[in-house]
Amino acid sequence: FAADVSNGSVVEPVVLSAASVTSVGAGQNLPTIYNLAQNHPNPFNPSTKISFALPEAATVTLEVYNVLGQKVVTLFSGDLPAGYHNMKWDATDEFGRRVGSGVYLFRLHAGTFMQVKKMMLMK
Repeated sequence: FAADVSNGSVVEPVVLSAASVTSVGAGQNLPTIYNLAQNHPNPFNPSTKISFALPEAATVTLEVYNVLGQKVVTLFSGDLPAGYHNMKWDATDEFGRRVGSGVYLFRLHAGTFMQVKKMMLMK
């Protein structure tokens, strides 16, 4: 859906979900490959942004693990359209409790794509 404004330009929509994932609206350049970017900032305190690209619509799971391989939190689980997406992690676990300083792993699983990266929380 695009709306005309008085100066003749077109406003493209931004899709927002309840989980704070954002995507590019229709008409924008779509990615050609799956990509999980390094979180930013890294190291971080108190929160960080994780960005990823989907070349096609996919069922996506974005999770954070500690260095022992224990799942800390699922940041997103569901279907997303093709595009560039961002997710914020506020260094809390599934129950909203603050986690301790240290190295954490974040994993993106989308369709047949899966990638893991490291990040560091410093308090």
